[in-house]
Amino acid sequence: MTKEQKDNLFVLVKSLSKSEKRQFKLYVGRLGVNEDSKFLMLFNILDKLSVYDEAFILKKGIVKKQQLSNLKAHLYKQILISLRLNPSHKDIRLQIREQLDFATILYHKGLYKQSLKILDKAKSLAILNEEKKCGLRGCGARKSNRVAIYYPKLSNRADELTIQAKELSLHNVLASKLSNLSLQLYGLYLKIGYIKNDEDYKQVTKYFNDRLPKYDIHELGFREKLWLYKSYLWYSFLTVDFLSCYKYSLKWVDLFYAKEEMIELNPVFFLSGNNYLLESLYFLRKYDKFKESLIKFEGVTKEKWFPKDDNLDGLAFLYIYNNKFNLHFIEGSFDEGLPLVDTVLDELKFYKNRIDEHHVMVFYYKMASMYFGAGENKKCIQFLDKIISNKSLQMREDLLCFSRILNLVAHYEAV
Repeated sequence: MTKEQKDNLFVLVKSLSKSEKRQFKLYVGRLGVNEDSKFLMLFNILDKLSVYDEAFILKKGIVKKQQLSNLKAHLYKQILISLRLNPSHKDIRLQIREQLDFATILYHKGLYKQSLKILDKAKSLAILNEEKKCGLRGCGARKSNRVAIYYPKLSNRADELTIQAKELSLHNVLASKLSNLSLQLYGLYLKIGYIKNDEDYKQVTKYFNDRLPKYDIHELGFREKLWLYKSYLWYSFLTVDFLSCYKYSLKWVDLFYAKEEMIELNPVFFLSGNNYLLESLYFLRKYDKFKESLIKFEGVTKEKWFPKDDNLDGLAFLYIYNNKFNLHFIEGSFDEGLPLVDTVLDELKFYKNRIDEHHVMVFYYKMASMYFGAGENKKCIQFLDKIISNKSLQMREDLLCFSRILNLVAHYEAV
């Protein structure tokens, strides 16, 4: 299987929607750049290409080969600036950082009162939305203390901000420890997979307990609870305790349903939490809860208020259709599940640059399993061959192993 050449700039240009391309050209126009600008000419060439072709670009004579990398870097930067100005890409974190940048500019201009006012606004916005790291910056304790030199009557505000900064710092330390633990456990899962014996169980449990910080659940905010539940979830996966996986993935998802504004602020965590919940229910064979959770999950992603962008659309497709396959596997409704194959194949073409090859191979395995269950062994073998013959991807050992086993069985049944 030949691997298509990927170029970061080309992939970025191809990911742009029609409105984003239009906005980019308007942005370039505001810069006073004419249509003969080299980076705009490069943009138009890349936009028309179906695959990246450097030789073709050089034939256009825009720049010499040794200048092309600099021109591409400049175009890449300008596209990102244009996207940053797009209201649809301004999430709460970007808004807070923008306010902090404005406050810094005002501070350096000597406009201390105006700087402090914007810092207060940024801090309040950060705390309200559980962005405590940004909130800590927003407190601007150091800057506020320096403002007090010029405005003594603001010294009480400086003390207040210092106390608040200390409280936020403690929360950030705990959140950092929990997020580190979650990532370490996930890394351990990728490295060793599920435990295989009592010795593995003891080692993983010791690893988890040694790194789990002390906490009072009643004092934890949304983000600290989220990382705590993620840590317990990965520990449960490692120890093959699927009942606990269900328990903590449900707590994770319920955090969002209890405070629905957090779905809009942290949609990726909402999507991944639901995926782990469904995965846990699948392993436990809890059909009714699985079906109910999948319907609810898909319903939320279709709401008008649910955030939309390329990344979220790709993740929602990946998680929802992966679990739609699983629903048919639980039901044993293989014939009814076959229409999913064509739907997913079409969507994979659309999400070509947004879904990694490993997840594509997982879909192929599920398609092969669906055809095998429906008794269509030749089609099953066709999809398994896509996995087995893929030499360019270092796949999970279990996926390749199961593919080879199913391939042998399908060949036997096809005779």
